Amino acid sequence: MKQIIIVSEDRPGVVAEVSEAMAAAGVNIETIDAETIAGSGVTIMTVDKYDDALRALAQTPFHALSEDAVVVQLDDHPGELARITRRLKEANINLRSIRIIRREGGKSIVAIGTERTRQTMELLKDVLVSNFTREE
Repeated sequence: MKQIIIVSEDRPGVVAEVSEAMAAAGVNIETIDAETIAGSGVTIMTVDKYDDALRALAQTPFHALSEDAVVVQLDDHPGELARITRRLKEANINLRSIRIIRREGGKSIVAIGTERTRQTMELLKDVLVSNFTREE
């Protein structure tokens, strides 16, 4: 899975402008998280048409970054996220991002971005949902 990360100034209307750009390009937003950190706005989203989304964002004042994410399915109970992130720590793989995408039916779907996607996929192959990544 690929994530798009937009870092912007913290001001009203950023999510409206991003979502309007996606709508104008015919891109469906699948997930979106937005928050403010130290005076900056950070928006992370996944979309159905990744390349179209990046082209649309290039026409806006926003600077978009992209990141591969490994998608895993975990049992939805205390300690599961700790178990998986401990594996990454022990393998000395640095986390870039982690997002719980969905929780239902006793399972959690989690997107994990790291500095070494292929090694992360191999390390977490027993819980891997998505095995797509671009070449590193």
